[in-house]
This record gives sequence, structure tokens and C-alpha cells, in this order.
Amino acid sequence: MDALDTQHVATAWDREALPALASFVRIPAKSPSFDPAWAENGQLDAALELGAAFCRRHLPEAAVSIERLAGRTPLLFVELPGSDEAAGTALIYGHLDKQPESSGWSEGLAPWEPVVRDGRLYGRGAVDDGYALFSAVVAVASLREAGQRHPRCVFVIEACEESGSPDLPAYLDALAGRIGQPDLIVCPDAGCGTYDRLWCTTSLRGMVTGTLRVDVLSEGIHSGDAGGVVPSSFRILRRLLSRLEDPDTGQVLPRLCGVAIPELRRQQAAHAGAVLGDLTRERYPLLSGVETESAEPAERILDRSWRPALEIVGAEGLPPVAAAGNVLRPFTTTKIALRLPPTADAEAVAEGVAELLTEDPPSGARVAFEPGAVASGWEAPEPAPWLSQALERASRAHFGAEPVHMGEGGTIPLINWLQARFPQADYLVTGVAGPGANAHGPDESLHLDAARRLTACLGETLNALAVRDA
Repeated sequence: MDALDTQHVATAWDREALPALASFVRIPAKSPSFDPAWAENGQLDAALELGAAFCRRHLPEAAVSIERLAGRTPLLFVELPGSDEAAGTALIYGHLDKQPESSGWSEGLAPWEPVVRDGRLYGRGAVDDGYALFSAVVAVASLREAGQRHPRCVFVIEACEESGSPDLPAYLDALAGRIGQPDLIVCPDAGCGTYDRLWCTTSLRGMVTGTLRVDVLSEGIHSGDAGGVVPSSFRILRRLLSRLEDPDTGQVLPRLCGVAIPELRRQQAAHAGAVLGDLTRERYPLLSGVETESAEPAERILDRSWRPALEIVGAEGLPPVAAAGNVLRPFTTTKIALRLPPTADAEAVAEGVAELLTEDPPSGARVAFEPGAVASGWEAPEPAPWLSQALERASRAHFGAEPVHMGEGGTIPLINWLQARFPQADYLVTGVAGPGANAHGPDESLHLDAARRLTACLGETLNALAVRDA
């Protein structure tokens, strides 16, 4: 028998979680990287206070606190006793800091104003991942209301994830005694391929960012005078990047970060590709005639989850086209973002990239590479039988379809940190950031039906942990 009734959970979610999440959208709780004055502005505190009040209201037996370490963003910590000592422990992660507003929101929509339209809640932070805390609380409260067993639940809700989670390790150390040893770690901050089933994330890519600068002159000079004599900083930079990426195929050269893709992940990609089909291409706003790098759905999934990829995400030294004179510019700077296979060593790759780009500079140019974010990826451990069975039952009961296991292309550093601290734990990394969700961009939205059903699946999985040895 299912632990939870889908409609009952959906009703509770609409009644309790949706209004709280709408209030959360209204809080411009930008991450510290985007709001250096976050402490004075108080928006991160307001978001955590909202979450704390929600937990106290719906989990009255829980110990709820906002933890503060000097010089760091605050963290919401909640500890709810389990139904009994044999029910195990689940660590449930989420974050309440947000990306900045961005421009380009559609008419009638805005980043800090919640709007429900066509089955979605629009607003910054709705899907990434403000819903996670409220959904998890409703899931546990629904189990308690139904008289079902649940594990001891430890909620760790941070406020600097969008800045790379620099403060989280210190809190994990400080709270280690209160956290204990989780049997299951739940992270609903990932994506999904469709909204008609449960999607379980099996891997996350790592990432290395950095700034590459090439200088050739102390000041810009007339291109008619210098062109052909003085080397172009742009051309040199282009040659350097070709050491890392094949300019014809876009493939990152395997010297630094090539890994063998495990056969299990290939099989899972084939299954996910069969489910998604053309959605592996249609999810992107490609212009007419633009082709994806791979033609087959399974290969596209592996392209975005297990293969490295390079993107130039910013540039300096290039004036706007309207203001560009005939000048041979003194320098060119680009910021690169290199996505890494889940099992690549990001620190080693960062060192290798710096050496590769700066050794033996063409034409004797001055070349500098300054690493930025460096984060290794994550590959899920083989789930315990009870968890595999629970996910299968939950997806079929609450979505009416089997779950899909697939790697994601993003980076969530904390998962790797958690696995290092809790190597014996099982992991459920999931989410509802699917087609049209547009997290970080304009018109960010949460698919409400999927959020309701995922909430029921979370409750189902927590109950399965509590009864696994019964």
C-alpha cells in the first residue's frame, strides 16, 4: 500500500507550500556574489526566517535554528526526531539564495513578483531551488498526518549556493555532532527531462572557470600602421584556446580531462534517450538550421553529462561594435567555463589548463591565466536495493510511469563534499528544473504539477527508509 495519497499531498502542497513559496519569490535574496552588502540588506536573513517559520508551523516537534558563523552567510538548521530510533536519518539539503534578476522577462512577469500562469509559478528562485524546503516539509508533515513512519530528518538549508557554497563546509564541520551519520541524503536541486515521471540524477559535471588575458601593446595604435607587424592579441588568444579545444569539432582535447564513460551510464543514457527522443534537442532555443553536436539522443545526453565542454562566457578589451574604431587593441581577455566529466579531478585539470594556456606563448606575447571556480563533479554510488525499489514504486504511484536515471550537466559542489563526509550514505538527487523552467534566466518558473508529485515521491522515499529493516 502506498504511504501517501497523491491528491492528498497535492492539496496540502497547494494549501501550505504554494503561498509560502510565493512569499519567498518576493524576497530579493541574492547570493553574496551578486549582493556584496547582503548582511546590511538583510534579504538572506529574511528568506531564512521565512523558511524557519514554515518549519516551526508544520513540524512543531522539530528543533529549528538559524546558525551563524562569523563572516559567513547564515544557515537554516532543522532537526526532527524520527518515528523511532530504528527509522534511520535523512539529511535534506536546499538553498534559499538566488541568482540576480536578469532582463528579458515576459509581459506581466517579473523576478520578484510571483505569478501563477498555465500551471507554473513564475519568479526568481521558485525552481532553483526555493520549492525544495517547502516541499520536503510538506512531505514529512503528510507522513506524520497519515500515521506513517519517517526517519530522523536533518534539514541543511544554506544561503550561498549560487556563489559556489563557500560557507557550507564550515557549517558541516561545526554541526557535525548534531548532523550525525545520515543513511540517506536528499538534494532536490537538480533537473528533470520531462514532467511526467521521477528523474534521478546519477552524476554531475565538475567545472573550472578562469580568466585568460593576452597583452601585446602598452596602448592601442592605428591598425593601418601596425596591422601585419604587431601580432593580434585576439589571434594569439584564439591559438591558445585551440590547445584546449578542437576549433573544428568543439571537442575538448583529452590530455587533461578525458575519462572513460562507465558502461552503466551509457545504458542509462540510452534509456533516457529513448524516453526523451527529440526533446534532447528541442529543449534548447536553437535557431533554424543550427545543429546539435551529436545526432542521437543518447549521445546528446552523454555530451551534456559525461563529456567536457568549453564556453567563453565573457570578454574584455573588445569595444562595442558601434564604438569600434580601426585600432589594433593592446589586449584581449576572455573568461572561460570548462565543464568536466564527473570523475575528473578538477584541481589537477585547473593546474593543467593554466600550464597549457601559458607555456611558450606565441610571438612572445604576455599571457596570464587566473583560475576562478574549481569544483569536481560527482558520480552517484550504487543505490541500496531498498532505495531502488522505493524510487520505482514512488514514480509509478505518483507519476504513473517508471523513473529515469540520468546524469546532469550542471555542477553542485556540495554533493561531492557530502559524499566525502558520508561515504556510506545513499543519495537521492532529483528536481523539477525541466523544459521551460529557465533557472537563472528570465521567466524562471516551477512546474506545479511536477512539484506536487515530486513532494509525494519524497515522502514515499523517506517512509521507505524508515521501514527498510521492518
